[in-house]
Amino acid sequence: MGISDLIAGFIDDMLSEEDGTAELQRAEIASRFNCVPSQINYVISTRFSPERGYIVESRRGGGGYIRIRRVRVDPRQLTMHTVNAIGDRIDATTAAAFISNALQGGAISESEARMMLAATCDAALRSAERMTRDSIRAGILKQMLIKTI
Repeated sequence: MGISDLIAGFIDDMLSEEDGTAELQRAEIASRFNCVPSQINYVISTRFSPERGYIVESRRGGGGYIRIRRVRVDPRQLTMHTVNAIGDRIDATTAAAFISNALQGGAISESEARMMLAATCDAALRSAERMTRDSIRAGILKQMLIKTI
């Protein structure tokens, strides 16, 4: 398990203990895991993004903090928010993050998530021109999500 996984797990634990909200100091967490503060920034930006269902607020300076909140919405609202957030193009990694968030939020089942991942992966879209894959993927994912409502 890498340092990023350990940090993400630690933050996840904080979110679970604090009812979906965690306030932390970058330097304190970096010291705890013996890493540079930029590693904390990396973990937060990649693992606790809006696509994954989190809101991150930060205040810099001596008394600065990072506040992470897990967003909880009803499944139908989450689905519609996801459809609206996809846009006209989406890459495979971002699509997988949206699907994971929808699954964790209870908007889709595990089998629906697996089908969506299969339908939107690069292998499934291999026959499409490289320049149009992300547009096709966005359309497929939106339609699949809409049909779950």
